[in-house]
Amino acid sequence: MKVPFPANNPNPKPASAYEPKSVLDLRGSPSPVADQKPASILEDHVLITPQLDDWDSLMRDLGLHDDPNPVSKPFPQPDPTLPDFPPANSFDESAQFVASDFGLLPDIQPYTQNPNSLAEVGFDYVDELIRLAECFETNSIQLGQVILARLNQRLRSPSGKPLQRAAFYFKEALQSLLTGSTQNSEIIQTIKAHKTFSSISPIPMFSSFTANQAVLDAVDGSAHVHVVDFDIGLGGHWASFLRELSEKSENSRRPALRISALVPEDYAAQTRLISENLTQFARELSIGFEIDFVPIRTFEYLSFKSIKFLEGEKVAVVLSPAIFRQVGAGFLSDLRRVAPQVVVVQVDGEGQMGFGTASYRQAVIEGLEVYSTLLESLEAANLSNGGGEWMRKIEEFVVYPKIVEGVEAAGRRGAAWREAMVGAGMRQVGLSQFAEFQAECLLRRVQVRGFHVVKRQAEMLLCWHDRPLVATSAWRF
Repeated sequence: MKVPFPANNPNPKPASAYEPKSVLDLRGSPSPVADQKPASILEDHVLITPQLDDWDSLMRDLGLHDDPNPVSKPFPQPDPTLPDFPPANSFDESAQFVASDFGLLPDIQPYTQNPNSLAEVGFDYVDELIRLAECFETNSIQLGQVILARLNQRLRSPSGKPLQRAAFYFKEALQSLLTGSTQNSEIIQTIKAHKTFSSISPIPMFSSFTANQAVLDAVDGSAHVHVVDFDIGLGGHWASFLRELSEKSENSRRPALRISALVPEDYAAQTRLISENLTQFARELSIGFEIDFVPIRTFEYLSFKSIKFLEGEKVAVVLSPAIFRQVGAGFLSDLRRVAPQVVVVQVDGEGQMGFGTASYRQAVIEGLEVYSTLLESLEAANLSNGGGEWMRKIEEFVVYPKIVEGVEAAGRRGAAWREAMVGAGMRQVGLSQFAEFQAECLLRRVQVRGFHVVKRQAEMLLCWHDRPLVATSAWRF
């Protein structure tokens, strides 16, 4: 498979003047603005997920009708009958959290030196949000409601700079825990948002093709591949994998791919869409294909006994750290008996939120940094692609649900996944040079300044300036 090598400068010089968009960026980063709008948003990239144009007709066949004039549902607004609360710095100084001690506010003096410093620069909501998270750990429900009421007045909508918007979504996620409200799933809008996200940001494609390449390298030469996917999402990344199998087997016997995907109990509509799309695409490529969906709760009790394995298949496993919070790390001892060729770990924003602890506070601290960085990178893509309503859709239907998942899982102590995998007898192996070349090629074609690829030991990371967004690593027994 040939990858075109773009002629544009791979190391563009950053702009010299830049106004930080978040307190996490007070150190000063180069401008995220691209020099020009790409003529095509990676539509001809060799590893882009094929455009499965039958999404709309398939959704109609499955009874999932889209509203031709969708109206975005606003987030709950604060109750106007609530009284105004005093400013944050009127609380007892001993109860206030010093955000700068945790690296969130590196250039701001802590409260012990200047109690008004956060309010003076407009970042008081960061302190209040972290204090709200602490209320879940101390079971201080009444104090939490008071703080939440003030935050509802301070953060009324997802507007402002990236840090403020990230804080709004974390406030909404914590509020849903406090009130017991559930998140509505709008599958069609979610699908559209994910497709848009994949077309304008390198993040989804970096994750998918680095994982795909790790699996392809491990099962090279095998006509029968079985992938156990612990985080299938909408499944689009496996379409590009099917195409790769087809190209690699032009002069050999007919290839076959089996996928065993672990999914939540309430994933029925998504599983039907995934199955129909991938089955149709495999048929067009003349590839044998089968997909089974295993409820996560079933796997929790039966481990790999809930998955069918066949003789002669080469097995690969793709997972994210989220599974360790959902089912624990015990399944790793059973994984050795499965003898996979490779275990690929994909770490996104949720995977960087407080793992190894059961701390809401730490999850919020780390989550604010990760997701404000993500939103900042989306702003850069927005500028380079002419702006549009798509950014709000991505935030509402892609980013916010991930924040909710991370916050909900924060109360469960997730295994420190690296230590768990090493303890199970696994070792990290490097990704191929071809995977690294593809990543660099992708970023040159995106033409949005600020993204770059970093190799950290055997792991490959996609960073926005000096802050990691997603990472891929490969492991073997």
